Amino acid sequence: MQALRRLFVCSLLISCIRISTTTALDTITPSRSMRDGETLVSAGGSFELGFFSPGASKGRYLGIWYSFDTDTVIVWVANRETPLGDSSGVLKVTEQGVLVLLNSSNSMKWTSNSSRTAGNPVSQLMDSGNLVLKDGNETNPDSFLWQSFDYPCDTFLPEMKLGWDLVTGLDRYASSWKSTDDPAPAEFSVGMDRRGLPQVFIMKGAKIMARGGSWNGLYFTAYPYPPQNTALEYEFVLNKDEVYYEYRLLNTSMFSRYMLTPSGIVQRFRWVYQTHSWELSSAFQADQCENYALCGAYSSCSINVSPICACLKGFVPKSPKDWNLGYWSDGCVRKIPLACSSGDRFLTYTGVKLPDTSSSWFDKSMSLKECNGLCLNNCSCTAYANLDIRGTGCLLWFGSLIDIKEFTAGGGQDLYIRIEASELDRIERKSTFKKKKLPRILIGSAVFLVFTIALILYIRKRKLRNQGVRSIDCTKDYLGEDREDMELTPLFDLSTVAKATNDFSSSNKLGEGGFGNVYKGTLIGGKEIAVKRLSKNSGQGMIEFKNEVILIARLQHRNLVKLLGCCVQEEEKILIYEFMPNKSLDFFIFINSLKFSSDQEGQRLLDWPTCFHIIGGIARGLLYLHQDSRLRIIHRDLKASNILLDNSMNPKISDFGLAKTFGSDQSRGNTNRVVGTFGYMSPEYAVDGIFSMKSDVFSFGVILLEILSRKKNRGFSHPDHHLNLLGHAWTLWIQDKQRELIDTTLYDSCNISEVLRCLHVGLLCVQRIPEDRPNMSYVVLMLSSDITLPPPKQPGFYTERSVPESPSRKRPFSVNYCSTTVIEAR
Repeated sequence: MQALRRLFVCSLLISCIRISTTTALDTITPSRSMRDGETLVSAGGSFELGFFSPGASKGRYLGIWYSFDTDTVIVWVANRETPLGDSSGVLKVTEQGVLVLLNSSNSMKWTSNSSRTAGNPVSQLMDSGNLVLKDGNETNPDSFLWQSFDYPCDTFLPEMKLGWDLVTGLDRYASSWKSTDDPAPAEFSVGMDRRGLPQVFIMKGAKIMARGGSWNGLYFTAYPYPPQNTALEYEFVLNKDEVYYEYRLLNTSMFSRYMLTPSGIVQRFRWVYQTHSWELSSAFQADQCENYALCGAYSSCSINVSPICACLKGFVPKSPKDWNLGYWSDGCVRKIPLACSSGDRFLTYTGVKLPDTSSSWFDKSMSLKECNGLCLNNCSCTAYANLDIRGTGCLLWFGSLIDIKEFTAGGGQDLYIRIEASELDRIERKSTFKKKKLPRILIGSAVFLVFTIALILYIRKRKLRNQGVRSIDCTKDYLGEDREDMELTPLFDLSTVAKATNDFSSSNKLGEGGFGNVYKGTLIGGKEIAVKRLSKNSGQGMIEFKNEVILIARLQHRNLVKLLGCCVQEEEKILIYEFMPNKSLDFFIFINSLKFSSDQEGQRLLDWPTCFHIIGGIARGLLYLHQDSRLRIIHRDLKASNILLDNSMNPKISDFGLAKTFGSDQSRGNTNRVVGTFGYMSPEYAVDGIFSMKSDVFSFGVILLEILSRKKNRGFSHPDHHLNLLGHAWTLWIQDKQRELIDTTLYDSCNISEVLRCLHVGLLCVQRIPEDRPNMSYVVLMLSSDITLPPPKQPGFYTERSVPESPSRKRPFSVNYCSTTVIEAR
């Protein structure tokens, strides 16, 4: 017992010594330096300064981090480009008041280069995370000799200024790390541009990548509304001495930080005490419209319409051919040149992100009416707006209007664009005409259109009947549905299709699915086609057939299969597609069940770069269906066998027979009759009949895991457990054995960090709760950048009993090819 008491007293004394040392050691002086292995801790215990080695690097750096964070998030680095080679580094304060970092040979590896001197210099780590050099007990930041907040790295902390000291010429900007192993400044930076009305830019070298916009009195114009965060206070200062932006914590017990990633994404994190981890609160550049000047001059970008770029009213594409192909960077030009002075007026745009202000002029005291007159009297002025969104000040633009974004859900600001008077009159008359007379015109036009099309179909059928052929137009029952852009799908004669496929010979058969058999065909002239013939025993019928015709005829994307035509003749229902010489994705990834001319043929054709190319293509195709197409489409039967591959191994999503269209205000639907393919169905769909875009996201996640593992989700078996592929992947993830999921044939060609990122994204996509799954725009972003990914949660269908397949039922293609289909009204 006596020994235990002595041990307790010794432990208590040691603890007290540690506490005392930590509390006292927040400063260094010329007489007290700091060596590698020692640290400074801020008075409140929030931040710590010391030496560290990032990631796999062996170099030693002097940096600042959160003292309570076990993951050691580094917020500032002194010697970013000059690492120490060993652990003998020393940080000192000279008698003249300069911070220096010395190596083992007393060579200087970094210095604060402070120009001012002090009689009693000390360096102190503040509880804001700011390392300062000052004279004695000086507390006024304006009198500090030097401070780390003037030289940000990749992290923007509360009370840190982003912007310019106009007196000294100091530019405070953040720059990303080169990688997680190298804190040296990379090509991405974020800072304040002083031209015109100052604004925030994200740069890649000298190229503008994204624009946070100018300050509108409450927040930056890149955001539709002020930040809904009562814990932070934002401030923008613009005077003759300084122009900068900063934010402060209203609750000093919380922690928040902005970070510029090595891929150029600005993210905001907040510390969550319950989980002792950093939570991603927001990320700038979350959609395409945040890419700087994506649509060129005199155009606007709206992420919720397709195409996302549109010329402003009174303007037309500068290069119509390129514009129609989706190359928008040339922008738009005026239909009618400005007449100047009284010959011009202004068109109001509401709810927009204001254009680039680098060629602007502003006045804080003018009214909007005075602003209008000032712009009208200057022939070079192209637009104006309130400087402050609350209705004060004047902001004028001179030159082209660039980087406008429309906020479709409200918010944004009013912008007044200069238009020649007669052109504005025409725009206003057209708008009035649409409001008053368009409904009657549309009704009359629709009646006339229906009558005309019916007459054409009648004449065509009479002609075919006279030739002894009965044919039905694929679109005949859909005349009332979006008729404006509907075109009749090309019709193929049955005899032509039969001849092309050698009378549907078994030697021409490519495979089979829920719809029926698929054949290869060659038309007269040598064009190769794929022919999908509805089977009499198929659960699918005319509804699925017409659904596919209608949808694919309207969709145009490089990652969607192209429909060439159809044939409904006698008892036949046939779809004709472009031929995909490399078959479908499952032909390559499920190599254990396939036969190649050599054992390695499949693996060579589908190395990791090809796999990553296919993954990205599928993601972009789904994003088009969910967001960028004229229709919002849920595929409902996304699987490996429905991903076709062309000559260049470009993936193309196919088989839209089970797809559903949604309205712009609809987010999900439900059905009593579930259709699709087991193994790819999301839990909420398979169990409750609820489907949404997140159902397709789940299916995409399954495909991604199947590509990485080269195993099927349905029917997966493992000697150690009875989990399906999703459960197996999840188990390896929580055991930190992710690499064991990756098929060995990928190792020779793979970028392992890229592969593991795809695995991470796949697990995020198959999470059990739909709201936890990312949307496809975020999936594309995660796959194409180094954005920090949230941890995945447990997947849906975590366990599934494997049922061995009877040898008599084995086929040369994946069993996933077959769909479980029930006819339901659409």
